[in-house]
Amino acid sequence: RNNRIGFVFQSYNLIPHQSVLANVELALTLAGVSPAERKRRALAALDEVGLREHAHKRPNQLSGGQMQRVAIARALINDPEILLADEPVASLDPKNTQRIMDVLREISEQGISVMVNLHSVELVKTYCTRVIGVASGQLIFDDHPSRLTQDVLQRLYGDEVSQLH
Repeated sequence: RNNRIGFVFQSYNLIPHQSVLANVELALTLAGVSPAERKRRALAALDEVGLREHAHKRPNQLSGGQMQRVAIARALINDPEILLADEPVASLDPKNTQRIMDVLREISEQGISVMVNLHSVELVKTYCTRVIGVASGQLIFDDHPSRLTQDVLQRLYGDEVSQLH
């Protein structure tokens, strides 16, 4: 099966003229799942991210954090084994950042492997159980976040290390 990987994009990639429910159902629509089953599974996914009550709204009626949770629900709709999230909190305020990272942690605790591309060392240390650091195509670090030293960060980020939070 090709649907074993779910994707969450930095820019949400929601269809603006479709409802939240239709956005989440999209992958199932393409897979030929019946309308009743699509709706049941999409509402369950929206429940999982705490947005069922927004099912009939359009994406532009939601906050950035809510749109990202819709994108996560859409990524979960096919019961993936792994969830890949590319900078899922890059454009969010601190409260929504925490909410999204909490949702991703909960997904991980349910047995789905979650791989997140993050540039916030603080978030990495708070939420991640393993860090893989790559710079210029070379593996620099592969260990627990508690072992991220200033030296490792310097090797990963170079002169930008002072700008990290």
